[in-house]
Amino acid sequence: MADPTEFQFDLPPDRHWAPMPLAERIHKTAWAAADGCASLRGAETREAVRVIVIHATAGATTDGAVSVMEEARASFHWIVPGKDEPTHGVHVWATCPERLAAWHVRRSCAHPDICGGANNLNRASLGIEIVNRQDGENPFSSWQLEATADIVRYAAGKYPNLTHVVSHARLDPTRRTDPGPNFPWAEFKAMVLD
Repeated sequence: MADPTEFQFDLPPDRHWAPMPLAERIHKTAWAAADGCASLRGAETREAVRVIVIHATAGATTDGAVSVMEEARASFHWIVPGKDEPTHGVHVWATCPERLAAWHVRRSCAHPDICGGANNLNRASLGIEIVNRQDGENPFSSWQLEATADIVRYAAGKYPNLTHVVSHARLDPTRRTDPGPNFPWAEFKAMVLD
């Protein structure tokens, strides 16, 4: 089984990827809640974004993930719907404006291989939540992997300083395991880079 605390790859520094369209829809409830659970980046977004963090919800629905935003406990930029949801295979949900720093990683979290060991990575990152129970019984669908890879490729074409793609567990190994040991990281990496 894979170790999610080791999930990281870097995007090619010399890439010349054109911004690609993303099959996304604004989740109105989450978008409205973002004002209470996101903050300003402190720098212009195009220059600030350097990391994408991959999460899994540890729940079975988009609505469950959005409830965390409604309670102002955390936020993220996109949700990739689960295979039992009607939007699975159709589009991802945009849940927070990219110009804002979503609250998806604890401020104290850092890793020496990511942004030179800096903390407060929310200001430099984009967060993707994938609906998955993380119980080992709920595999990620092929569409979820491709949709998540599409988000990374979209962001890589839009943000020239985007370098790191990491798991939440890599940044917070004593508290988090997401996206979990069953997330096919090697396959996902190949989807992004190929």
